[in-house]
Amino acid sequence: MAGARGDERGTTERVLTLLGLLQQRQVWTGPELADRLGVTPRTVRRDVERLRTLGYPVHAGQGVGGGYRLGPGQELPPLLLDDQEAIATAVSLLAGAVAGAGDAALQALTKLDQVLPARLRHEVRALSGSVEFFGGGRTPVDPGALMTLARACRDEVEAGFDYPSGSEVRRRRVEPYRLVASDRRWYLLAYDLDREDWRTFRVDRMTDASARTWRFRPRDAPDAAAYVQEGVASRVYPHQARFLVHASADTVRAQIPAAAAVVRQRGSERCEVVSGGERLDAVLMHVLLLGHDFEVLDPPELGKRCRELAQRLLSAGATIAPPQ
Repeated sequence: MAGARGDERGTTERVLTLLGLLQQRQVWTGPELADRLGVTPRTVRRDVERLRTLGYPVHAGQGVGGGYRLGPGQELPPLLLDDQEAIATAVSLLAGAVAGAGDAALQALTKLDQVLPARLRHEVRALSGSVEFFGGGRTPVDPGALMTLARACRDEVEAGFDYPSGSEVRRRRVEPYRLVASDRRWYLLAYDLDREDWRTFRVDRMTDASARTWRFRPRDAPDAAAYVQEGVASRVYPHQARFLVHASADTVRAQIPAAAAVVRQRGSERCEVVSGGERLDAVLMHVLLLGHDFEVLDPPELGKRCRELAQRLLSAGATIAPPQ
């Protein structure tokens, strides 16, 4: 039995070596591969079939110039990376995630991090510190904190971090659920264990982020992207307002940044806009300047304020003679 396990391990190592060779060069002849692997051409053919079974499209050509070639397939099979390739890939993904390339970069980095040897992680961190960006983009975040939170979300373990609250910085204990990226910042949606409610946290405001080994059972959670957007655009402000705008949701979304308002479709030519601000007048002016007819849905006092401002505007224009 031990001999059988040894043979199986030897076959696996040989097939992985074969895959690495096929990735290094465009075409290999059967005798060349047999010589490099120390096996017969018949064994090479069997190992090629094993790779095909795993989803690698290995093509075989006949005649002069023929041989084995690794080509594109219908699906993406597992990739085989050496140490330097793995480091370069991780640094590129980390740079993309921090600079604003989207959630896909962070998701791919999380998958790679799961299998990345510990000996390579310090090199990834050191190299990522030498990558900088100019121009616009997201607010810079600590790459280590971003990866710590991504792993905690993936592994469903509690996390902790220091976070400003008023004039104080307090330690927060959370069950992390999702990382959400806006056009400017990274946010964490998590269940706050001390406040016993869902909360949104800006990753760039965190310090000393760490993950615990204590696992938790996932709760029924709100839609992460929608919850974070509504919190950023509305709940974080002392005043909130809702409007029914007589224009399509796509039209209004193109006019308002996602961090400034939540836009919900209400038929083909109307939408609901939810926003917040330090003053309701400021929110009202933003909606007015969109250039569409609209109605105030909430709060009731904002309707009264509209009438007051309308009278003031009429009075301001009354002294100017109409054009002839």
